[in-house]
Amino acid sequence: MKTIQIALVDDHRLFRSGIASLINNFAGYATIFEAANGDEMISKIKAGFKPDIILLDINMPGMDGIHTADWLRNNYREIQIIVLSMFDDAEKVLAMLKLGVRGYLLKDSEPIEFEQALLKVSQGEVYYPEFVTKLLVDSINNPIDFDKLNVREIEFLKYVATELTYKEIADQMRISVRTVDGYRDQLFEKLHVRSRVGLVLYAIKNKLIDL
Repeated sequence: MKTIQIALVDDHRLFRSGIASLINNFAGYATIFEAANGDEMISKIKAGFKPDIILLDINMPGMDGIHTADWLRNNYREIQIIVLSMFDDAEKVLAMLKLGVRGYLLKDSEPIEFEQALLKVSQGEVYYPEFVTKLLVDSINNPIDFDKLNVREIEFLKYVATELTYKEIADQMRISVRTVDGYRDQLFEKLHVRSRVGLVLYAIKNKLIDL
């Protein structure tokens, strides 16, 4: 039976190493290389290291995930892509789906989900968690205005305006602290603010919370 060759493209070295170790413990899979961004990935593929599946982060310095997925679609369409991200932002998810990614995993997914995603994608199927499927359906029925925030971002903003710590917000939203950090950084970028106070002021100005 052929061993499925996996590449990891993510700028967090410790996280990358942990996922590589996890994958190497799955029967029938092996990590062929790791890269910190799309530019490094391209150089390794051109050097002869061609994976069957790439686990691809979205936000990376240099060549990010969206541009990397676009390059792969134009140059190595046979390489399958599974997004590996902290974000469930509608705009980024749908942009990656339009580029033909075959799977989507949040970074705080359970190990069994990683194995299921690899199995399905290696067999020519897709692996989308429930929130991705819902976004696809919503985008068909109600085209998304990317200037607006999604439901989870609004929920997060409402919690930010309380005295809860980020860890307590994670508990309330039933997600990991890492995912909460992802929401915060995502909103900093989207709303052009640099602090929790800025997020609260945005929420007040746009009547997302009641005073």
